[in-house]
Amino acid sequence: MNKNSLKNSGLKIEESKMIIENLKPFDGQHCETTATGTLLRQLNIELSEPMLFGLGEGLGFIFWNMKSMNFPFIGGRIKPDVLTQNIARNLNLELTVKETSSTEKAWENVKTLINSGQIVGLKLDCFHLEYFSRPFHFAGHYAAIYGYDNDNAFLVDTKQQGRQVKTTLKSLAMARAEKGPMASKNLFYTLKLSDKKFDLKKAIPTAIKNNATEYLNPPITNIGYKGIYKTSSEIIKWFNTSKDLENDFKTTAALMEKAGTGGALFRNLYRDFLKESYDLLQIDEIKCGQEAFVEIAELWTSVVQLFEKVSHTKDFKYILQASDILKSISSKEKQAMELLGRI
Repeated sequence: MNKNSLKNSGLKIEESKMIIENLKPFDGQHCETTATGTLLRQLNIELSEPMLFGLGEGLGFIFWNMKSMNFPFIGGRIKPDVLTQNIARNLNLELTVKETSSTEKAWENVKTLINSGQIVGLKLDCFHLEYFSRPFHFAGHYAAIYGYDNDNAFLVDTKQQGRQVKTTLKSLAMARAEKGPMASKNLFYTLKLSDKKFDLKKAIPTAIKNNATEYLNPPITNIGYKGIYKTSSEIIKWFNTSKDLENDFKTTAALMEKAGTGGALFRNLYRDFLKESYDLLQIDEIKCGQEAFVEIAELWTSVVQLFEKVSHTKDFKYILQASDILKSISSKEKQAMELLGRI
């Protein structure tokens, strides 16, 4: 591709700089839907973040003690990578995912795609990203890259992280190559249209039923509704053994409500997905499920608020209150997903 054709395709090129100028950054709260949503917008597919999360069959739960974190990880979604796989399948898109252990090859592969005008999704450990104000090791983070120069990579991340951001090429290489839980070998991915159109009216019920089946059949007891119930007792152990109650529960509360890992944010997204789906399909079970998740989302926010109170007061009574609410959430989510599985 010569410079003239690059210019005509909406790209700006210099000897050591490439920016995809006709970028339409996705405005999202959750990292993987934000990155994948940005790739979709380049294909002129405009869907809301709740719709992407729902089509990604994204609702889940995990409580996990990771060696890389000083406190337990509370996750409210299915495992990394699978969300985008589900979106691509339900929208009949071609998803290409590649990994390599070579840092140099990893960058050359992405650079070649950007030079051809292709926005690329990246999987990263956000600890190394310089625009994170409170860095922590989490290797299941996603961003879309749309340009670079001699020193920096230009990314689309969540609105909490600044939306259109930059980080040095060195820091990006470290973020892509980091090892540990949820990490991949410099993973990157692209999306392309296929010769098959997608039909939301067919894709939505399929995604809902698939998500319900997955959620209701957890392989181990720290996943799904069973994991939420287990968390109700695990947080008591955590309170009694924590070496830094203030930081542990403050950080967890922020992650759960805002940063796209824990319960509250994802329940809000799933609630809104069900609302959009009911408006389109008028299926009664979807409406009942949506109403259930209105309450469930509020309960998750209550848990977050209690974690914040634990952080400020170190008072055990707030942990006991959070434990009781988690037991209730476990039961309510199980019932809601059983209902949705019958559509």
